[in-house]
Amino acid sequence: MTKSPLRRIGALVLSCAAFAGAQAATITIVNQNAPGIGFNDPTPVTPVGGNPGTTLGQQRLFAFQHAADMWGATLTSSVPIRIGASFVPLSCTENSAVLGSAGANEIWSDFTSAPRPSTWYPSALASKLAGADVSTPGEPHIISRFNSRLGLFPDCLPGPGFYLGLDNRAGAAIDLVTVLLHEMGHGLGFQTFTDDETGAEMLDLPSIWDYYLIDNRTERPWVDMTPAERVASAISGRGLSWNGPIVTAAVPQVLAPRSRLVVSGSAAGTAAGNYEVGDASFGPPLGTAPVAGQLMPVVDQADGTGLACTPLNSLNGLAVRGNVALVSRGTCPFVDKARNVQAAGAIGLVVADNVPGEVTGLSGSDPGITIPAVRVTQDAGATLRAALQARSRTRSGVAVSLGIDPTRLAGTDDRRRILMYTPTTNAPGSSVAHYTTDARPNQLMEPSINADLSHTVTPPRDLTLPLLQDIGW
Repeated sequence: MTKSPLRRIGALVLSCAAFAGAQAATITIVNQNAPGIGFNDPTPVTPVGGNPGTTLGQQRLFAFQHAADMWGATLTSSVPIRIGASFVPLSCTENSAVLGSAGANEIWSDFTSAPRPSTWYPSALASKLAGADVSTPGEPHIISRFNSRLGLFPDCLPGPGFYLGLDNRAGAAIDLVTVLLHEMGHGLGFQTFTDDETGAEMLDLPSIWDYYLIDNRTERPWVDMTPAERVASAISGRGLSWNGPIVTAAVPQVLAPRSRLVVSGSAAGTAAGNYEVGDASFGPPLGTAPVAGQLMPVVDQADGTGLACTPLNSLNGLAVRGNVALVSRGTCPFVDKARNVQAAGAIGLVVADNVPGEVTGLSGSDPGITIPAVRVTQDAGATLRAALQARSRTRSGVAVSLGIDPTRLAGTDDRRRILMYTPTTNAPGSSVAHYTTDARPNQLMEPSINADLSHTVTPPRDLTLPLLQDIGW
């Protein structure tokens, strides 16, 4: 039996329905904070959202155990699982923050009853499969850390910070239970121990994950690739899928049809066709009844582009009224752009990216936004703007339709396998170890938290448990 300490953990960055099992798992939280801080913080607080704690530390610990109990009711294991946990200062700025990080404390291969020889398994899963605790005596199976400064200091995403209630009613705050479910998922095994930046396997052994990561362009799994091929796969944009049979069977129950932008009309020219888009986390979702109109640009920059970060002037307002507005990414939040074009009378919004790369979604939350919004790549935005050069002040002749493609599922490859998160620039701690941000509805194990997540890890809402079942849970 071989053991190795874990060198990397998954991080959740801001930039449960119970599963009937034969034997629930017991999960306990090991408080690793010193007196007076973290879980031991004596700051008085008022009970909130079903959390009865009367100090900040008590509420944090109660939320942790609540999330652990949800996972415990979902999994099966005869071996109690220990999660070492603490609240400590983590990386943050005025505009972004690492919410938390977690991962397996130890990884093991060739233990008793290991399904695959010479393969790394996370400690909690290895213990379940062995039927006995394989971890070093006294060591937690999972190590987790969460940001103790979030929202409490002006240089760490100032605002409401973590919501410690248990009722998933965080509002403008960040729902701690959701973050905990996500990070515990990493520690339970939602991660590879192969380095996605170098492609190197830990001590030349693959992770159990690597058997199910498949390059959808070549149909080769990570276990059969060279390190260089794994590196290329990890920054492929949409080139890496999860090939586990349990996840793939559940995908049609969970994921909705893919959104699309259809461009046509007398002036569309070479811009005519179907475009992949990223969905917004705000506004109404696209459906079978498309939102259709002419595409009109917002122009408020010297180079002929438009940001729509302030209320539109009269000319831009005239252009977008009753039409779909085209704006550029940058300078202000996406919800500000949507709010401004909506106020001017636009019926929809298309945001063109300002950097090269694959299509991604639009983050943010504002219940007052009632028009649909999507995001297209920088190249697609340039193509659309070129087609709009001959427009008048109120007409472009470029017709667009925002709707769905009933033949494709959001966040999947051509074989309806869910995509993994593989941006073209590697994101350490996020790349490969998360689902794609293109999934619809948003999934718990995406790299950033989304306001529409529920406290569930199972179909028909979520694909986290099926992946853990693929690797052996």
